[in-house]
Amino acid sequence: MRILLSGATGFLGKTLRETFARAGHEVTALLRRPPEEDQGAFVLWDPAAGRLASTALEGFDAVIHLAGENIAARRWTAAQKERIRSSRVEGTRLLSEALSKLGKKPHSLLSASAVGFYGDRGDEILTEVSAPGSGFLAEVCQAWEAATQPAQDAGIRVVHLRFGAVLSPSGGMLAKLLPLFRWGLGGQLGTGRQWMSWISLDDLVAGVVHLLDHMNLSGPVNLVAPSPVTNAEWTLSLGRVLRRPTIFHAPAFLLRILLGEMADGLLLASTRAVPYRLQDSGFSFRDGILEPALRRMLRPES
Repeated sequence: MRILLSGATGFLGKTLRETFARAGHEVTALLRRPPEEDQGAFVLWDPAAGRLASTALEGFDAVIHLAGENIAARRWTAAQKERIRSSRVEGTRLLSEALSKLGKKPHSLLSASAVGFYGDRGDEILTEVSAPGSGFLAEVCQAWEAATQPAQDAGIRVVHLRFGAVLSPSGGMLAKLLPLFRWGLGGQLGTGRQWMSWISLDDLVAGVVHLLDHMNLSGPVNLVAPSPVTNAEWTLSLGRVLRRPTIFHAPAFLLRILLGEMADGLLLASTRAVPYRLQDSGFSFRDGILEPALRRMLRPES
């Protein structure tokens, strides 16, 4: 296939690009600026300015859209929240509208979203038919998904990739926490009872490939492992794998002082999502349980 990939220079995008290239697909990156070194074919766009030439999108079989401001890059000021929202919603709408105008449209648009769609839901088990939640991230995810409507109206199959926390020692949350835990400074956050929906990088990439191939699937799909864990379980598991104590505790009030609204949105919210549609379609997870998954990922370094 000829695949257009936005967010191709990010943690997940780089891995997907390499995976598709090894499988013999032709991957073109959708970039905001030319790469500093030769990284293959690319198309330029400027989502902030609303610039994307439809003619540059002709001939692709599928589009995978991952681009968006890093939600954990900095404190959630009003300006940063607007950057997070507009980078997702306006960029997705621009891309969807451009695709809808093509003479030969791609058969699929796989567009990133997140389990933040469900908001802070305590112990409730969340599937793709669960109602949307409330709060900043939930509202962003809902608007983000709605922005693909022009593509859907044009007959393009749209899949909303509701990602959980992606685990890999080479990037993302786990990579940031490893030094802290290796120094013996790891510990639970808040009460530790909040649920975390996670997925290994290998399973996430395999899940995206699976969804690209299964043309009967559209709409929201939870890309999470089948066994979400509480923050307390996550903390103990990582400590056992690294053979380090996890006695420290960051109380909720301190996290709120340090991080403001981000603490509630990213660290203290409880989202217990499960991959109902992915498993129902026949997908098999390599990493279904957290501690064995961490041991496999960290084996060379532990």
